[in-house]
Amino acid sequence: MEIYMKIDTNAVVKDKKYKKRDYMGLVYVAPWVIGLLIFQAYPFISSLIYSFTKYNIASMEFIGFDNYIRLFKIDKEFYKSVFVTFGYVFMTVPGKLIMAMIVALILNQKLKGINIVRTIYYIPSLMGGSIAVSILWKLMFMSDGVINKMLAQVGIVGPNWIGDPKTALPTICLLEIWQFGSSMVLLLAALKAVPKELYEAASVDGANKWRMYWKITFPAISPILFFNLIMQTIQAFQNFTSAFVITNGGPNKSTYVLGMKLYTEAFSNFKMGYASAVSWVMFVLIMIMTIVLFKTSNRWVHYDD
Repeated sequence: MEIYMKIDTNAVVKDKKYKKRDYMGLVYVAPWVIGLLIFQAYPFISSLIYSFTKYNIASMEFIGFDNYIRLFKIDKEFYKSVFVTFGYVFMTVPGKLIMAMIVALILNQKLKGINIVRTIYYIPSLMGGSIAVSILWKLMFMSDGVINKMLAQVGIVGPNWIGDPKTALPTICLLEIWQFGSSMVLLLAALKAVPKELYEAASVDGANKWRMYWKITFPAISPILFFNLIMQTIQAFQNFTSAFVITNGGPNKSTYVLGMKLYTEAFSNFKMGYASAVSWVMFVLIMIMTIVLFKTSNRWVHYDD
């Protein structure tokens, strides 16, 4: 009996130690869990609830699907903003990835001082989304800005970049494309990881540079390229800063992206419920685009396994 009692006592002590260790683990993760619940889960759920209400800060009234009905049946401005947003996405995402891929291929070469060049190319991404950069871009592309003054030196009359509906959206897209550094760094890391033996074997077989790229390089880096595609698409759908600072949605709503629509309804018209409905439509559009990209990735994304 004494032996059994000792065994049971030791087991109880061990259980207490394990429980104490479990509690300490909960204490360590508590700040992250609390932050997740307060700053992500609560706004996420509350915005969904607000989207079914007429909420203007001072009062809140449940109105069912009226916000969504008005959004899709009455609000023509909404369709304009959706069209502009898709135009922004389809210009910036491919342009950014193509530039990142070209520069990554160049920086992957063994050249003197290449590390300094890599750092210089990454600097614009450190300023991504900042208001200061957007203001600088606006000053550069004004009708009497730096760009037009430079063009005038060679006898070219530059357009009104941000004052013309035809050029305003491409102008703010250029700002996003210019900040390709983060994508470039990831692609450069992927290029570094491609086994050199594959290129040597292909060279022995007589393959040229172009064929090596499509048969070796592109399949090897396709997972990183796909990751960049997903992240840049999500970021492009959520654009607000450049459209707000550079053009304020104009001229003639030509740069009135969904982010501008959401901001206007929430903080200019004080229609928080209606703005929440806009945000959830944006969320659904992002989810649809993400699902489409994942469904089509089987055709061109190649994994080691």
